[in-house]
Amino acid sequence: MNAFPSLKLIDGKATAARVLAEVREQVDSLRRGGMQPALAVVLVGQDAASQVYVRNKVLRAAEVGIRSLEQRLPSDTEQADLLGVIEQLNRDPAINGILVQLPLPGHIDEHQVLQAISPLKDVDGFHSANVGGLAQGRDVLTPCTPSGCMRLLRDACGELRGKHAVVIGRSNIVGKPMAALLLQADCTVTVVHSRSHDLPALCRQADILVSAVGKPRLIGADWLKPGVVVIDVGINRIEEDGRSRLVGDVDFAAALPLAAAITPVPGGVGPMTIAYLMKNTLLALDLQQQAAQRERTACHSPC
Repeated sequence: MNAFPSLKLIDGKATAARVLAEVREQVDSLRRGGMQPALAVVLVGQDAASQVYVRNKVLRAAEVGIRSLEQRLPSDTEQADLLGVIEQLNRDPAINGILVQLPLPGHIDEHQVLQAISPLKDVDGFHSANVGGLAQGRDVLTPCTPSGCMRLLRDACGELRGKHAVVIGRSNIVGKPMAALLLQADCTVTVVHSRSHDLPALCRQADILVSAVGKPRLIGADWLKPGVVVIDVGINRIEEDGRSRLVGDVDFAAALPLAAAITPVPGGVGPMTIAYLMKNTLLALDLQQQAAQRERTACHSPC
């Protein structure tokens, strides 16, 4: 028996449009009160894919009324200089969100750079303070892709409590935060990976299957139980019939007859990532205002 409603395609483009409309409404309200949220995007080097991602982020910010600031640095930028840029952005009260586009050139320590971003402005949700806060269930900035996946699941499935969720992949960007968010939603969560024994059998237990491994069409029909909800985070470019195309980690055609709901690739999870970057920029502003209020209260408290 299916654990969720009857078969449906999970339309990430439509859901992302709704999220952006919600953000735009909130931004309009803030601007009427004399406040405009601002997002700074830092790009080091000339990586073509990164330039496309940055351009799309800046365009979405403009669409919802968020002011964007681009910092483009040459590929030979010294780490100390990049850290100096981040420190300036941390100190600027007009900047609410800071995003350093990955990957960085090989001579720069990615971890050190991400740790230099103020946790209250870390709209990617990669700072250790936010990672730890997520594990503790606190109200912190969380990675955009898993947050977007949770919105897709809630919109498609409603109540998630008690469902068995299997997450394929244990990356810091998707797998681990995805598992933590599913736990917060009272799911029973299993994380599987390349060292897990009998992956298909573990995946067949899932009411919800989230795949983020980056292997095209790894997951076939024999990995799925009838009625599963599939969230396919994988975006893989393959050559097929003489043409280049994007496919997910899941064999979509094989999964479609079995799934109660499934995300396509493209058009599923992808649009949600930038939508939640915009949402995180507003959350960052709110967390900063809360922190400022706590500081004012502490300053006026009797010693």
